[in-house]
Amino acid sequence: MHLPPLSDLRTGARVVALPLHTRFRGILVREAMLFEGPEGWAEFSPFPEYDDTESAAWLAAAIEYGWEEAPDPVRETIPVNATVPAVAAASVPDVLARFDGCRTAKIKVAEPGQTLADDVARVRAVRAAMGPEGRIRVDANGAWNVDEAEHAVHALAEFDLEYVEQPCATVPELAELRARIRYMDIPIAADESVRKAADPLAVARAGAADLLVVKVQPLGGVRRVLAVVADAGLPAVVSSALDTSVGLAMGVALAAALPELEFDCGLGTASLLAADVTADPLRPRSGELPVGRVTPDAELLGAHAASPERRDWWLARLERCHAILAAG
Repeated sequence: MHLPPLSDLRTGARVVALPLHTRFRGILVREAMLFEGPEGWAEFSPFPEYDDTESAAWLAAAIEYGWEEAPDPVRETIPVNATVPAVAAASVPDVLARFDGCRTAKIKVAEPGQTLADDVARVRAVRAAMGPEGRIRVDANGAWNVDEAEHAVHALAEFDLEYVEQPCATVPELAELRARIRYMDIPIAADESVRKAADPLAVARAGAADLLVVKVQPLGGVRRVLAVVADAGLPAVVSSALDTSVGLAMGVALAAALPELEFDCGLGTASLLAADVTADPLRPRSGELPVGRVTPDAELLGAHAASPERRDWWLARLERCHAILAAG
């Protein structure tokens, strides 16, 4: 990867703070840094709690996308799923209404402070709204131990789950759960076990998952993810990290380049944002997103600019992560 000088990144870098419709991942505002390279705009937006070493992969992904031509696409549109935060069951129809034409829904479960009964009620509401032909997947973000996960899968099985995403935190736990529920024919997807691991292929070697959930920024760029998926030999779902439409376009570029795309992708999350950096956000239309780059609107970049203090915080983070990449 060609590493542009830090000055090239700092010049024109824009930091935005975008409100969300509903609390998601514990936040109500999503911050992101955007900058423009020779190939177009790119996004650098690791969550604030991530350390610099982990965040440097996100910067590598942004530089690749902004400074290198994207791999050739093999499809022109990407089917995407609706994403349902850990809301009350009564709020489910309002959430789903923001995801035009999506035939699949991913539902957050195992939210701190909530119960399995809350999860069951939420999933039941999604099934009722989507009908018997809708596809339902749940995401626990590694919050259950093996016994809790097995119990939860049994409780949710009646809703015909497409798969369960990251039910447990560790690869050995995923492998044990997969062995326990194999007879139920409910696949297990690995997310954090891939994107936060020093060895993203460990989950495949351990037989701990049936498919991988991959994200462009955390894994270091489109080409890096394509290599991981090829080496793992498992189906992949491309997902987002609650990106702006610029970052979502990076995920779309990955999904467009994958040789096989069996599952709807988790790239419709602009619908969770109450504001974006473009007047034409990358939201699902008839359940799909178009392949192509996104250019932010100057007026919206200004309207949603982060405070000077937060801009300085992001610029300092950019400098530290750039130094990590420069050191190899």
